[in-house]
Amino acid sequence: MTTFVDRVELHIAAGNGGHGCASVHREKFKPLGGPDGGNGGRGGDIILTVDQSVTTLLDYHHSPHRKATNGKPGEGGNRQGKDGQDLVLPVPDGTVVLDKQGNVLADLVGHGTTYVAADGGRGGLGNAALASSRRKAPGFALLGEPGRAGDVVLELKTVADVALVGYPSAGKSSLISVLSAAKPKIADYPFTTLVPNLGVVTAGSTVYTIADVPGLIPGASQGRGLGLEFLRHVERCSVLVHVLDTATLESERDPVTDLDVIEEELKQYGGLEDRPRIVVLNKIDIPDGKDLADMIRPDLEERGYRVLEVSAVARTGLKELSFALAEIVAAARAAKPKEEATRIVIRPKAVDDAGFTVTQEEDGLFRVRGEKPERWVRQTDFNIDEAVGYLADRLNRLGVEEELMKAGARAGDGVAIGPEDNAVVFDWEPTLMAGAEMLGRRGEDHRFDAPRPATQRRKEREAQRDDAQREFDDFDPF
Repeated sequence: MTTFVDRVELHIAAGNGGHGCASVHREKFKPLGGPDGGNGGRGGDIILTVDQSVTTLLDYHHSPHRKATNGKPGEGGNRQGKDGQDLVLPVPDGTVVLDKQGNVLADLVGHGTTYVAADGGRGGLGNAALASSRRKAPGFALLGEPGRAGDVVLELKTVADVALVGYPSAGKSSLISVLSAAKPKIADYPFTTLVPNLGVVTAGSTVYTIADVPGLIPGASQGRGLGLEFLRHVERCSVLVHVLDTATLESERDPVTDLDVIEEELKQYGGLEDRPRIVVLNKIDIPDGKDLADMIRPDLEERGYRVLEVSAVARTGLKELSFALAEIVAAARAAKPKEEATRIVIRPKAVDDAGFTVTQEEDGLFRVRGEKPERWVRQTDFNIDEAVGYLADRLNRLGVEEELMKAGARAGDGVAIGPEDNAVVFDWEPTLMAGAEMLGRRGEDHRFDAPRPATQRRKEREAQRDDAQREFDDFDPF
């Protein structure tokens, strides 16, 4: 059964915004009291946050589909819809967020670090918010905007100061078990360790973490064995420790060749050339192992390696090793630049930047792309002529019609607003007529300008009485 997962593909969908409400206030003696439709609520975001209590991506391996809640629609009486609840997903420290193409979106290091992986949709405006001096009684409201949805890849890169690398059964797990309180599974056959083990070591005043990287064999950087799955766990380390088996039972292997093979795999993987190295000759408690260590040590020191001889079983040479590692880790920490507070950079758009583009495609179709026009299209209910007319007014004020004319568009040409897979296409007519103009100016309701029926009947009766009185006064029987 899988207990450790360090790479998953997550299918996420933020919440949709709630629709706005189109409502008219009504009460006794006031049947048309004005628009009072409320705005829809915002959809919930999907947020990734680093949690120190989480050490694996196993939960997302079993449940890769995650969705935030939608915003509630607005209601009459100027009641706003409730916002959707954000979905917070805890991830281990050292998680990297990538898109499907492998581009890094975020590198989450440090407890509490957050990243909004998908934004919730905006809530639609109700007709009360759309009312103005020109549009006194809008008979429509805006739709809620869909939340962002897509796939992201989560990769876990262990946050450790020291990485132990070497062939299977070289003694890495045994070494980490005696240097720290970690209790990895240990056996005398290859690939006993199937997951990276992490331990905490205290040497004097320095406390650092140490991890072993399992499964490195020739061809690991190209995907052979388990090495490619775990090589990413050495990227964040400050020092690499080559653990060499001086008492190997395989006749075709020797410690120096093992070192060369592992170094070649690290070189092929890339990005680790600047890390300091220490060579640990393990299993010197065995007579043959001690003799072989004495033979190869001068050769390794000539190459520039710092060489230490240890025995995880007899617990010899461990103190010298732990303090040597602490010295390198402390120097690496001191060399790191001091962390500064994140600067908030505000880059306002140019005053004349309309925020959209108009291009003509090979088939003659004119395509409009831009945040504002695409959002307005998503929020428009095309079943309501007045809403379509309102969209046309907004696009005209933004300058879309003017840019279409500059691009050579003529009446009747096809115009698409949005991307190819999700666009609204229509035959363009300058100053778009949507049928709402038959009511007068778009969004106006002449019922508010006309007398109420009861008042009209009263005036008609008064006029009839006045006419009758004038006829009576003018009547002369003689």
